[in-house]
Amino acid sequence: MFGYLVRRLAMTIPTLLLVAITVFALVRLIPGDPVQVMLGDSADPAQLEQLRRQMGLDQSIPVQFGYWLAKVAVGDFGHSITNGLAVLPLILERFQVSALIVLVAVTIAACVAVPAGLIAAWRQNSATDLAITAGATLLLSIPSFWLGLLLLLLFGLKLKWLPVIGYVPFSDNFGQALTFIVLPIATLAMIEIGALTRMSRASSIEVLRLEYVTHARAKGAPEWRVLGRHVLPNAFAPTWTLIGLILGHLLGGIAVIETVFTLPGLGRLLVDSIFARDYPVVQGCLLFTAVIYVVVNLIVDLCYPLFDPRVAAE
Repeated sequence: MFGYLVRRLAMTIPTLLLVAITVFALVRLIPGDPVQVMLGDSADPAQLEQLRRQMGLDQSIPVQFGYWLAKVAVGDFGHSITNGLAVLPLILERFQVSALIVLVAVTIAACVAVPAGLIAAWRQNSATDLAITAGATLLLSIPSFWLGLLLLLLFGLKLKWLPVIGYVPFSDNFGQALTFIVLPIATLAMIEIGALTRMSRASSIEVLRLEYVTHARAKGAPEWRVLGRHVLPNAFAPTWTLIGLILGHLLGGIAVIETVFTLPGLGRLLVDSIFARDYPVVQGCLLFTAVIYVVVNLIVDLCYPLFDPRVAAE
């Protein structure tokens, strides 16, 4: 187990380095001059050249990358062009909003989808299976922004049960803050239930065909015990992989959902920074998003021995 942990941790180092190179290159490909954005159109060439030297933009690309990587390694992501705030604290503040919504939504989705997929596989080709599969396919086919708008229209405008726009931090008012995140969480959970249910059903069908399941039934074990002790643990590994991919993707930035519900999350920060040509924030958000994705998938890999004893044995 320790050797497996060391190998997986070692594999993340070149991955993160490749991510840093990619992020640095992508930001350099964005049209526009960040110095011109910072000083405005009225700046004279001397001022532009002076600021370029201060920011190190007059150096070669490899030198710029080395200078930027050294600062990132100690947690210095620079300062925002728009408001002058430090980039990393700004990202972490916005990430708290995204992380809360994503973690709760994915947890709810997994708690609903895994049992639903297991029941659909157990009742394969029955009316129950057809209903669960059709519901999962429908949820999977609905665009997230459209579902969010429908929920806003129904519960916000028609019934007036929940607020339509805005966000209140939990530190200000816990009860009111809950009302602002119910619809975003519901939207994400419903979308992800579709994908997780289909994966859970497919992996459960495969496990139900194995010999040890037939042997457990031949020994007279109750069906609930066969499903709970033999099928579910062995069928959960592929679903766990998909949960990790979904978490990494959503934690990196749910820009569409945050825009629909006007949430001050990481995804919306990235979108606003792109429109404002705030290059340090764009670069920091992209790097942070990629690191989150890599770290989440690393955690998923490290948890595999808990679900699949064959991984621990290897």
